[in-house]
Amino acid sequence: MTDLAQRMMMDASLSRTEQAALAIGQLAEQAPHGARLGTKKELQEQCGVAKGTFNEALRILQSRGVITVRSGPGGGLFAASPTPIARLGNSILSLDAAEGDVADAVRIRDALDPLLIEDALDHSSAVDITRMRAALDVMRQTAEAGDATGFVRANWELHAAIARVSPNAILKSIYLSVLDLIESHTVSVEPAGDRPLPEYIAERQQLHVDLVDALDRRDRDAALRLIHAHNTTQHEPEAARVHTA
Repeated sequence: MTDLAQRMMMDASLSRTEQAALAIGQLAEQAPHGARLGTKKELQEQCGVAKGTFNEALRILQSRGVITVRSGPGGGLFAASPTPIARLGNSILSLDAAEGDVADAVRIRDALDPLLIEDALDHSSAVDITRMRAALDVMRQTAEAGDATGFVRANWELHAAIARVSPNAILKSIYLSVLDLIESHTVSVEPAGDRPLPEYIAERQQLHVDLVDALDRRDRDAALRLIHAHNTTQHEPEAARVHTA
């Protein structure tokens, strides 16, 4: 068994992507800055995961500033020195997100939403709005298919697209790390309470459509009113029971 395979067995509660990211991240953190960790193929084989799973783990590690990836002769994965902002995101993602921790993360997300909406009003481009509408399309498709979990994940992707517009690196890093924490520990969504879930999802879908429309036309009053309504009515993850890993 390889060293990376042993590292991946340390926490069976994590997904394969998270296990691979944790194992390679630990390897990078223990190596000198700039040290070559191996080729992508070598490390993927040592982790024993599929190519798509491995590439997703690399995306996570690169976004956290833990590794760099170089192509060509002598290329591969190299240990990077995380910036203070990246270390802040890592500390959030290192939390053991039990169900109560996920609820706390949702509260933090809600508190940051108005700041990101302000930034989106001031800085979003036509390309940014197109990305937001693409997430809305996935929300609509999953809603029509009755896929509550898919709808919630598409909703988070919309919020991530809004957050990426912000020029505030600290705000963006904290927010995206909180979203990653919530999403990575969500297993499934089931109806809760007496209200029909399709009815609730339809209302949330329309609220987000209206929010993106307000951002598109730079309607500050409408956008802030909608994000307030978004965060003071029942939240997406609380519209149903979110089962966490």
